[in-house]
Amino acid sequence: MQTDFHTLDAQRRHHPAWRLLLADSAPLVASFLHRAFVVPNVRAMAQAPLVEALEDTLYGLRETLGQQVFPKTAQAYLNDWAANDKGWLRKFYPLGCDEPHYDLTPPTERALAWLASLSERSFVGTESRLLTLFGLLKQMNDGSETNPEARLAELHSQRAAIDAEIARVQAGDLALLDDTALKDRFQQFSGLARELLADFREVEHNFRALDRSVRERIALWDGAKGALLQDIMGQRDAIAESDQGKSFRAFWDFLMSQSRQEAFTDLLARVLELPAVADLQPDQRLKRVHYDWLEAGEHAQRTVAQLSQQLRRFLDDKAWLENRRIMDILRSLEGRALALRDAAPASLLRYPDFVHIDDIGADIDLPLERPLHQPAPQTLLTRVTLQAGDDDADACALFAQVRVDKAALAAHVRQSLQTQPHVTLAALLQTRPLQQGLGELVAYLQLASESPGSVVDESTEDVVAWVVQDDVGLETTRRARLPRVIFVRG
Repeated sequence: MQTDFHTLDAQRRHHPAWRLLLADSAPLVASFLHRAFVVPNVRAMAQAPLVEALEDTLYGLRETLGQQVFPKTAQAYLNDWAANDKGWLRKFYPLGCDEPHYDLTPPTERALAWLASLSERSFVGTESRLLTLFGLLKQMNDGSETNPEARLAELHSQRAAIDAEIARVQAGDLALLDDTALKDRFQQFSGLARELLADFREVEHNFRALDRSVRERIALWDGAKGALLQDIMGQRDAIAESDQGKSFRAFWDFLMSQSRQEAFTDLLARVLELPAVADLQPDQRLKRVHYDWLEAGEHAQRTVAQLSQQLRRFLDDKAWLENRRIMDILRSLEGRALALRDAAPASLLRYPDFVHIDDIGADIDLPLERPLHQPAPQTLLTRVTLQAGDDDADACALFAQVRVDKAALAAHVRQSLQTQPHVTLAALLQTRPLQQGLGELVAYLQLASESPGSVVDESTEDVVAWVVQDDVGLETTRRARLPRVIFVRG
């Protein structure tokens, strides 16, 4: 960002975050929005409970500061904060709901984060941030090194350092962090966790901007739908392949791993129980911050799903309009034909082009030139005496049919969802491998299609494997590549 005078002056007049800091009611707006949205990590709130909460806040302020402060109603304040000249709240109507909802805009959340950073901290830690910067530089250097010898030398040095540390631990020399180092690192973790939640709102805002532009182009488009779809899908692919889209997809894949979620939960619980961390009195919502990340990521995923739904609705509307146009043309032809049915031959002079022959003569097709009907030949069966079959025929093939128990598979899915809000099909097959091969895998996919809460992430693929045994007893491993299927708790 440029920091010249004209750029900063334009930011002061037009940027919502700067306008919020300059507003006379900034303490009311910032404190209420922070308490209503940021602290409980609420992504969208209906109008009725938000108005009620603001009315309670205004009542308390008027009791202490006087009745003349903040004379407007809570509804008027919300409408004012959501206006285009303010841009502090986003007012929208969710699908299937006629009550307006409100959500923070990314500039407002950045302003609230900056205001929160103004408060004094117990101490300013620098060691953990320096180590983080050093670690990032080392990852970038190692990840871009193309010389195999240099990579091997670095790996050998790391292995030597790990072996030396193992030897020290075996000798009883444990290098522990002191209380100051623990507090420093926990403060950095807490700040990064909150910044990540704020970044999700900006990612969702970018996807909504794409959705809004698509809706505007569909409403104003008057050309061929193929060109419009090519343009729209190109924009969506550009966002998905951008740096932000790739980073979001990598984050989502990392967070959707059940093993990583369990490891993160275990590590976070242990850290919060440390005496040095407990002295800082951390926010209780940090215990489930990874679930807040999941909820925020699902909002972004639902925005992408709405974009796909809008494209599908556009195709359905276009097909319906084209069919309606064809029916209108047919009805107009029928109406003109009925108007000429009872007309006298002299009236045909008013329609010079009603009947015309392009060729010099007419083709005559006589009825007797058509081929006569020929009955279909009948097949005669030879009279052969039926003989009884062999008694020792092998009937094993009749009883070797495979039946997949869908009820048992559904019970396995429900049991897995009792301890977690969602689970992928690949994770289910890790805990209970396929026993009946491809038929059992198809049964799982059928359960996912019948479940209203299931989600299919086409941007990520999972590989599923199972073992097949032939007649000789030789085992063969088969694999299938399919989009990620996610079962969600109802």
